[in-house]
Amino acid sequence: MGKTISCSVLLSLMSCFYLLFATALDTITPSKSIKDPEFIISRNGTFRLGFFSLANSSNRYVGILYHQIPVQTVVWVANRNRPLKDSSGILNISDDGNLVVLNGKTEILWSSNVTNTAPNATTAQLSDLGNLVLSNGDDAGSSLWESFQHPSNAFIETMEISTDVKKGRKVEIKSWRSHDDPSDGNFSFGIEPFNIPEFVIWNNNQLYFRSGPWNGNMFIGLILPTVAFSWFSVVSDNQQQTFYIGYEDSNHNMLTYCELDSQGKLNERRWDAGKGNWIKSYSIYHTDCDVYGKCGEFGICNSTKRPICSCLKGFKPRNAEEWSRGNWSSGCLRTTPLQCQRDNNNGSGADQGDDGFLEMKMIKVPAFPDRSSTVNGECKDQCLKNCSCVAYAYDSGIGCMMWSGDLIDVQESSRGVDLYIRLPASELDKGKSSKVIVITTVIGGIVVITISALFLRCRMLKHKGRNNKQKHIKH
Repeated sequence: MGKTISCSVLLSLMSCFYLLFATALDTITPSKSIKDPEFIISRNGTFRLGFFSLANSSNRYVGILYHQIPVQTVVWVANRNRPLKDSSGILNISDDGNLVVLNGKTEILWSSNVTNTAPNATTAQLSDLGNLVLSNGDDAGSSLWESFQHPSNAFIETMEISTDVKKGRKVEIKSWRSHDDPSDGNFSFGIEPFNIPEFVIWNNNQLYFRSGPWNGNMFIGLILPTVAFSWFSVVSDNQQQTFYIGYEDSNHNMLTYCELDSQGKLNERRWDAGKGNWIKSYSIYHTDCDVYGKCGEFGICNSTKRPICSCLKGFKPRNAEEWSRGNWSSGCLRTTPLQCQRDNNNGSGADQGDDGFLEMKMIKVPAFPDRSSTVNGECKDQCLKNCSCVAYAYDSGIGCMMWSGDLIDVQESSRGVDLYIRLPASELDKGKSSKVIVITTVIGGIVVITISALFLRCRMLKHKGRNNKQKHIKH
């Protein structure tokens, strides 16, 4: 009996010790803070939360890093805009239940800044996914604050980038100012609903890059390895006006994350254990054509051509002098008005038959399409009936897309769809006339060459016949 009691007591003590030890590993409580250079570790050992410095700087920061690799890799920074100037920093839970970074003078350099109804029961736990979660005893299943909701420059697996239009809330990634300065940089990465969800990169709140619309499997026009599209997921609720983009690699045995660098490029990195370093597997933003609106309105970009910008057929540079200097931002304008516009201006009914469409293969479609439930066969007719419709495209995952006004950010892309540009019949006839001229020229050339060849052949045969006759006479 005594042995049984002793064993029970021993097991209870061991359990308590384990719980205390586990708490010490991955959790901060009101009674347990961490001081520079201390840290806590996620239970699976993948991440740690603690103090660090960057190259060429004595500033100290509190952040989340990968723990089991030799290369210092930071995925989240608390006090990114207010660094510690020495090693006197403390990370703890304050009296009001917030997670705070303090300097040696007990000045608050950073705070989770939430309202907490049970500050004495608050804990901050570093999860196995790299998410720092602040919660309290009133509702352990509900977080007060999460680092995943306030990211730095890294998009790590299971994190969600989101936009809630009704509440005016966004979860976006923000670039560092430079490689060794984690303060807010110029670029941010997020999801925008537009009329069809796309992910975008902003440069000082100006649209800098757009992925193209999501069709359920891929972003139209975005050049990525095919397998990479399976790592992204987009969830949209048009009624609630909430939009999310998630990222998760199916290969859970490999460390993977995306980083928005200080130049505005979103790069995916994978840990190569053999090389002992990160390998860039792909970059979202490849060429100058990926810069939003590089060729202006009604311009089209092709990175393999020189110059990379040209006007769509039926359009000409708005400012020829600027275009000659390689500045294409002014875009292009129509050489001939649409017939329906001329008819409307003249007060007569639009003769839709006088306008038609030019097919352009494999195009990253322009920005801001209007979405229609119209089936493919009716998309053209619906656009043609509306004089303000200047282009349309169809994708089986989205349906009919139509554009009014200016066409902006058009790019030739191996992962694009066919785009149909509205043009007056005279412009379409020019194309037909050009084809006729080319065909006629080619046929004419073939006829001339054939006749010349036959003529030469006849002369050669005739000359050969004379030589044979002369030889016969001599003999």
